[in-house]
Amino acid sequence: MKTYRPACRRHEYRHILLGLFIAGALPATADVRLPKIFTDNMLLQRDVAVRVWGWADGGEAVSAAMKGTTVATKADEKGQWALELPAIKSGENLELTVQGNNTVTLKNLVVGDIWVCSGQSNMAMALKPCLGAAEDIQAAEMPNIRHLKIRNVKSGQPESDAQTATQWQVCTPATAPGFTAVGFYFAREIWQKTGVPIGIIDTNWGGTRIEPWTAGEEPATPDAKSDTNGLYNAMIHPLVKLPIKGALWYQGEANGGEGETYYDKMRALIGGWRKQWGQGDFPFYYVQLANFQAPSADPAGGNGWAKLREAQTKALSIPNTGMAVIIDSVPLAQSGNIHPVNKYDVGLRLARWALARDYGQKKLEASGPLFKALMIEGDKARVAFNHAGAGLMLGKKEGRGAVLETKGDKLTRIAIAGADRKWFWAEAVIDHDMLVVSSPEVKQPVAVRYAFEMNPDGANLYNREGLPAGPFRSDAW
Repeated sequence: MKTYRPACRRHEYRHILLGLFIAGALPATADVRLPKIFTDNMLLQRDVAVRVWGWADGGEAVSAAMKGTTVATKADEKGQWALELPAIKSGENLELTVQGNNTVTLKNLVVGDIWVCSGQSNMAMALKPCLGAAEDIQAAEMPNIRHLKIRNVKSGQPESDAQTATQWQVCTPATAPGFTAVGFYFAREIWQKTGVPIGIIDTNWGGTRIEPWTAGEEPATPDAKSDTNGLYNAMIHPLVKLPIKGALWYQGEANGGEGETYYDKMRALIGGWRKQWGQGDFPFYYVQLANFQAPSADPAGGNGWAKLREAQTKALSIPNTGMAVIIDSVPLAQSGNIHPVNKYDVGLRLARWALARDYGQKKLEASGPLFKALMIEGDKARVAFNHAGAGLMLGKKEGRGAVLETKGDKLTRIAIAGADRKWFWAEAVIDHDMLVVSSPEVKQPVAVRYAFEMNPDGANLYNREGLPAGPFRSDAW
């Protein structure tokens, strides 16, 4: 039996198909969209306007609402929009609702301080394999610490949206193992000492040099792309509209053969980031490279990363910077590992700079002793230090334990030279906050070096706050 289809029904089908064809040919209405760094569990920077931005249809009305306040704007002809909500001092379990042709709601937001954690593999190193991490992970139920991981990508031009490897994560025993270990210990220390929620943005890439992390000029033409600033373009630039508290930096191994030039590159990196963020000289704290490879018996030193560390020390002349010295963090038996497993002390030493500078703990000593001046007194050389704290001492550190004073020991890795530039291991006596250095081989000293070598294993000068002295040389030979 044949099925009867009236002609009028066939006519209706043609109209339906024609309508679908026309609808497909028209531009679809674009949903309002936020950058990928805006997700549930996000941490927002306190005490500054809450900046929200994204994309929509050109001319589309967009609004954002949080804590009873709504702000509205319209997307420009390119579909880009941005607005600011009033600053928030503190807050937990907040919701941010953005509305255009559609509605996007972000939940469980918290207000605190955001720190960008960048560099190469020692900043990228996850918490799980680190020394003592198992117990720290078990105790990592800390909902006021949040973490966001940026994917490893490059770009030939500054990008507006970051490629994220995770959404914002709440710190728990399940999520903490994948956090940057340095960032985790830094965040935990700040939160435990101050109660301020901390968000860490984990944007780093193992084996990378400093140059591609540096902000460059915009391409002169759209097709004039360059990979010179490829990591900055893809992994930092998409963040610069987001207000932050500061940045942490652990890098240098890939530039390890450099000296003074690395200081110039750090100055360019820090200056470029600060210019792009437009927040003035925000805090920038970094890690000096750890001891690595076999120690040298040559008192002159100067091998390996010695000059790179010197350039890192010089970078302290850049305003609002701080440096964590960690030449006591790698036991000799592990000196072949370019990825030291003790990230606990790295995070805590960075946190001391922040606590002292940014969280009101002005009496806290931020650093170990750093070379200040050399004075010649006959056959002896007197060394003065900044950050001598309550005075100098000799000490010994094992694992994550506190530094213990070793009164009967002698200072090691200290060398002295005369005008002939011949170096000899020296003896040194502590005179409260100074060192008095001498050697029977040098009757008229002119220069002193301390721990100025690739692996200054056993270097044992500290201040009484338990922070190691930085490597130095008083000469420029």
